[in-house]
Order: sequence, then C-alpha cells, then structure tokens
Amino acid sequence: MGKLSDYKKRKDFLVCVDSDGCAMDTMDIKHIRCFGPCMVEEWGLSQWKDEILKRWNEINLYTMTRGINRFKGLSIALQEISEKYIPVEDLDILTEWVKNSKELSNDALQRTIDEKESICLKKALSWSKAVNSSINKLPEEEKVPFEGVKEALAYAHETADVAIVSSANLDAVLEEWERFGLIPYTDIVLAQDAGSKAFCIGELLKAGYEKNNVVMCGDAPGDLDAARKNGVFYYPILVRKEKESWTGFMDEGFSRLKAGTYKGEYQEKKIQEFLVNLGG
Repeated sequence: MGKLSDYKKRKDFLVCVDSDGCAMDTMDIKHIRCFGPCMVEEWGLSQWKDEILKRWNEINLYTMTRGINRFKGLSIALQEISEKYIPVEDLDILTEWVKNSKELSNDALQRTIDEKESICLKKALSWSKAVNSSINKLPEEEKVPFEGVKEALAYAHETADVAIVSSANLDAVLEEWERFGLIPYTDIVLAQDAGSKAFCIGELLKAGYEKNNVVMCGDAPGDLDAARKNGVFYYPILVRKEKESWTGFMDEGFSRLKAGTYKGEYQEKKIQEFLVNLGG
C-alpha cells in the first residue's frame, strides 16, 4: 500500500478509518475474552472475577476511556482493585511508569524492568504477553467487520481517497482487511508503526487536501482528539450501534462532506451523540 512519505493525493476528499472497534468487530472480543481474564489470572483475582471483569470492560469499552492504551487501562483497573479488593504489590511503580514513560509497550516495559526490580512491572509484562497470546488464539471467524462497513467504504472510495488510520498492529490490520475484501477500497494502511493517529492525519493533509474535505471515522475519544488536533471532521461509529452508524455515514455523513454541509450543526450533533453514548 506504500509508505506515508510516498503517499499521493488522488481525489479531493479523504476518509480516514480506524480499524479495531470501528471497522472491525474485534475490540469487544479482545477485551472480554483476553485482556480482562488475563488480568484476573495474573493477579489471582478469581474471587472477585465477575465484578472486576465488568469494571474492566467499562473502563476499556463503554466509557470515555474507551481505546485507552493497555497499560493505562491496567493501571486504572489495578488502582481500583487495590483500593476495593486486595492490595497490589509495587503498584506505585507501575503507575509511575505509565505516567512518565514516553513509550508504553512491551519492549519499553522490558527495558524498565532491566533497570529496576519490580514485581508489579514483571507481572504487567507477563500479563501483556499473555494477552497477545490469547488474542492470537481467537478463532478467525469471530473477528469480522461490522455490518455496513464494506458497502460504506466501497461507496466512499468512488469519490474519495480512503486511509486506514489505526493504532493496532500492522500485520493484524492487513490480514483482517484483506481476508474480508476491504483492502481494495483503501489507498494506504497506517498502523501503530506509522505513528500516532494525529501524526498520520497531519502527514496525509500534506498531500494537499482541504481540511473541510477530510473526515476521521472512529469509535474512541482518541479518534476525536486526532481529528480535532488536525482541524478535520469527525464521524463517530457508536458503540453498540455500529451498523446504524455505518448506514448513517453512507446515507448522510459522506454526502454532507462532499456537499460542504458537514461543518457546524451536523458536526456538533454527531460529536454530542458520541459523547452521550460513552457517558461523556
């Protein structure tokens, strides 16, 4: 699909699309089946499993912290667990790392562990690796696009360039989008290795798009933030209302983008719907 530095504008309009939880119905299953249960297992929390898993999903899926980095989500959850259920050893060291580290990844965490002895940091890394392993074992048939995604992207691609702008792993994004025949309706794939979503949108704008001709489709506050930082429009894919959201984009959102009537009342209405849906 080419590199960001080599990207060329082909059409006047640009539609940026997040992957996990926006185009692909993969976010819920990863948290419900992998992230939360692996945390319960790693810290021996089975005694309070149901309450803890419910809270994990609220933090990572159904509130304004949806889409938060895994280690930030872990830090929030463990702080609540330490206060409510059982003390978490060395938790202050993990929270300090999450707060101050410029990179929140397995590799960055391993480098910190090499420098500083900490049970909590070691358990966080063990948890993160277990999550990755668990995700890799998820049945392929359970990782599918939301209804309406293919039709909406095919429709938009007739008159707009389409860019995947995701913080997920590049290989996973490519595999999922290729398997379901979505790649032909995209012009470039930008994943976590390309930089932040805000950075990627900013670089795409350098190809010559007018900001009023660009929209970011996303499902999390981070997507809205990336759009705002670049002065482009935001179209929300609402949690638990994904099919209706994609239908709405195809029926009205994209038409408004092309007609120049997205700005103002319509944009504010869509943002308000997004915030209300996540309790923001």
